[in-house]
Amino acid sequence: MQREEMSLYKITVNSFKNNFRQYTMIIALIVIWTIFSFTTGKVFLTPRNLSNLFLQTVPVGILAVGMTLIIVTGNIDLSVGALAGFCGAIAAVLQVKYQFSTVSVIFAALGVGLLIGLWHGFWVAYQKVPAFIVTLSSMLALRGAILGVTDGMTIGPMQDSFKAIGQKYLPSFFSKTPHFNDSTLILALVCIALYLIFDWKNRNERIKFGFETLPLKAQILKMVLISIAIGAFFSVMIFYQGIAYCVLLLMAITLVFSFVAGNTVFGRRLYAIGGNADAARLSGINIGKNIMRLFVIYGCLTAVAGVVLTARLNAATTSAGTNMELDAIAAAVIGGTSLLGGEGTIIGSIIGALIMASLDNGMSLMNMNITYQYIIKGMILLFAVWLDIYNRRK
Repeated sequence: MQREEMSLYKITVNSFKNNFRQYTMIIALIVIWTIFSFTTGKVFLTPRNLSNLFLQTVPVGILAVGMTLIIVTGNIDLSVGALAGFCGAIAAVLQVKYQFSTVSVIFAALGVGLLIGLWHGFWVAYQKVPAFIVTLSSMLALRGAILGVTDGMTIGPMQDSFKAIGQKYLPSFFSKTPHFNDSTLILALVCIALYLIFDWKNRNERIKFGFETLPLKAQILKMVLISIAIGAFFSVMIFYQGIAYCVLLLMAITLVFSFVAGNTVFGRRLYAIGGNADAARLSGINIGKNIMRLFVIYGCLTAVAGVVLTARLNAATTSAGTNMELDAIAAAVIGGTSLLGGEGTIIGSIIGALIMASLDNGMSLMNMNITYQYIIKGMILLFAVWLDIYNRRK
């Protein structure tokens, strides 16, 4: 019996060590929410504010997903804020001035993102120009392009179908109560059920192949706690207006890219390139081809973020996307992505994006001077990078 208890303790401790950054970020998020709950007179934790917080997180969250994989390969992309703003400006100009349909302008924005991704991939992957320089030059050029496309003016309003991407919510199926959304409740139950099924299946597969797993009691506790967390996340929207379409989009992107990063050959190659490029090359990985693919994918993903941002604002502005690249990098790093490459998770970056959005939202509710807001965010980013370096040294 004593030996079993020691084994349970050892496995639990190992699990905590292996997921230290993720657990730390979740605890940090809870602490931040608790502090803002008291400092804002409990306004921060109201369903309305949290629902708005999730909407604020979406554009940066989408960028953070792709930024994670970019940083994992040992590169960086400083142009994503300007590119998101430019893609949004293209969409707004086509729809407002030329009356293009919503579907047409979305494809146009994606096409622009793809072309810019090809441009970045060509210089980084095949001309060996550092990604920092390539994307910095694009950031400056695209800021000028936004001014050129918009003539220095705000372009809007957008069509209702376009606005729905960033502002509308999943409608109720049966409930007529304004503060209860049954479709979101059904979605929450489906998500919890899918999580339980896949997590249990993963446990059985690890047992089958002889990998270390959590003891049954610890596994059940973990599944219960995560199910409660999923339920709590959805309950915020169930008792407000429901889940927004753009939040659903971010969830889908997160799931797809988490699968790509952890369960596909392409994803594994990206981690191998970032971990040791020379070893990856010697093992037969075509580094240039994979880096090119990644920048093209990220270009399209950035265009999606630009479309969502423009839909939320119901207009394209000359300052749209300003500093979003810094928020995306900060979200990825805070979420556990190493700037040295080879390490990072998509889920961690989404938590990092939520932390960044929570800081912006909470400090704004407190009417904190913008000077201190920038200082606090900068110090948190510095601490996150130091924590990564400290853990690697240990």
